[in-house]
Amino acid sequence: MNFKKSILTLALASILFVGCKEKSNDLNSKETAKTSEVATPKVKKEIAAANLQTATFEVSGMTCSIGCAKTIQEDLTGLDGVQEAKVDFDTKLATVTFDKTVQNPEKLTKVVEEAADGKTYSVKDMKI
Repeated sequence: MNFKKSILTLALASILFVGCKEKSNDLNSKETAKTSEVATPKVKKEIAAANLQTATFEVSGMTCSIGCAKTIQEDLTGLDGVQEAKVDFDTKLATVTFDKTVQNPEKLTKVVEEAADGKTYSVKDMKI
């Protein structure tokens, strides 16, 4: 009976030790990532007015404003050559202002359609 308690105690202590260590590493890596994001913000290159182009299109498949619309907006905004991107969940419309020498409507469509699992969102009625 005493031997079983010892084994059980050792097993429980091992699980707690390993579990706490993994959480600690996760916290440290999150802090490191957060620190590096703050330390080196991405600077966008200035776009010449002659190269600016705006595309407006419908995004179908969105089910919420935070998970869907915001994710698509952040993906588009993060692209090189994109000055501004706005995705409105209520109207299902996205408006992207971009450098036509760096981006094109096909690339923007691809980014939107590959967000999430690659099957959820689709682009319709692209207007430039």
